[in-house]
Amino acid sequence: MKKRHYLGDGAGQVPLNAVTGLVGMVTFFYTDKIGMSAGVVGTILLLARVLDAFTDISMGILLEKTKSKYGKARPWLLWMVIPTLLSIILLFTVPKGASSTVQNIYVFITIVLATGIVYTATAIPYNSIVALRTRSSEERGKMGITRSIFGYIIGMIVAIALIPITNLLGGDQRAWVIVGAVIAVVSSICLYLAFLASKEEVTEAQVQDKEDAVTLREGLGLLFKNKYWVIMFFVLLLMNMMSVLTASTGIYYTKYILGNENLIGVMGAAGLIPVVLGFVAVGPMAKKFGLAKAVRIALILGGVAALIRCFMPYSFMGALVLGGVTSFATIPLMALSIVLINNTVEYGEWKFGKRTVGMINSGNSFGGKLGSGLGAAIIGWILAFGQYDGTLAVQPDSSILSILALTVYLPFVFFVIIYLLLRKYDLDLKYPQIVKDLEERKAN
Repeated sequence: MKKRHYLGDGAGQVPLNAVTGLVGMVTFFYTDKIGMSAGVVGTILLLARVLDAFTDISMGILLEKTKSKYGKARPWLLWMVIPTLLSIILLFTVPKGASSTVQNIYVFITIVLATGIVYTATAIPYNSIVALRTRSSEERGKMGITRSIFGYIIGMIVAIALIPITNLLGGDQRAWVIVGAVIAVVSSICLYLAFLASKEEVTEAQVQDKEDAVTLREGLGLLFKNKYWVIMFFVLLLMNMMSVLTASTGIYYTKYILGNENLIGVMGAAGLIPVVLGFVAVGPMAKKFGLAKAVRIALILGGVAALIRCFMPYSFMGALVLGGVTSFATIPLMALSIVLINNTVEYGEWKFGKRTVGMINSGNSFGGKLGSGLGAAIIGWILAFGQYDGTLAVQPDSSILSILALTVYLPFVFFVIIYLLLRKYDLDLKYPQIVKDLEERKAN
């Protein structure tokens, strides 16, 4: 693969992270700009993710059966360009003057459209391209790092700039629609660039049509027999929960704990430094320690920083410095998780004689989206439990505690659990021999 291939492939991460980032921020949009109940919003977001289970499985089956001149995964990037544009804009066009019932239904439908249909039909093929493009763990690692850089850029833009820019434009629903439309256009262009840059080198002929022979029931059974896939399913679930909490609750922390919601831009800008350092370090770390071990080392660092912050939750400097360390610590996980996931494809083929690219990526897509949904739902539920009211300038003590739980205490818990899960993942040590065995089987 050449540099242009990595850049074009990485651009495809923009629409995916744009959707997840915006879905995380819409909790604030729905509660503080539209006036919806935080608890209701959280429940809607979770229900939408539960429905995603069916769309993810369906998309995995559909991907396995897709045949076109562009391949089986690549054409979906082209087909989803326009739907991506529309689904992002629709997230913010809630009828503000309508009844709560109408608003709830509208939000549910548009969230399902954005995450359960359009995102699914983009993410599963896009993630499958990693396994279809190359069997080289090194090239897959570079793809993962490049994708993470693009994804983090758009994610940080949403997290840092969304509130200040919408406030600059008036802070009302119209401002959010304008910014959402700009992000939608950029996302669609990036998806088209990913389509142009992608290829499918690991063809069906090379894998002896093993994917076509797998039924839905058999495919699901193979997933849960694949111990490394199961580990990554829960890692991805928790990673996305933590990501949504980090991206979506900073506004509550700066507004009610620090007393200035525009400080989120300052914290986000300062946080770019450890992020850049993280992307610079992840390649050498993966080369020196291996994929999973590099992630585990970073998780230890992040967990220590998160633990220290628990003892100084009201400190702006603590949030700035220790938050920067935790941001650095999440980069290897973000960059290398897609490689750790797709390497389970070869393990499954080696262990069970079946290659299930679509099913593996659809299963992990559901895990990721369920994590995002649970993260968003937890935000709404914990805020509601703390009696948060977006119309109040000063929140009660119970609400302040709920905000601290979301922004300070829970991240530490996630670091610990993800680390313990990845202690069981040693596939990267076995992977070279697995690929060699598979090549020998095909030669015979």
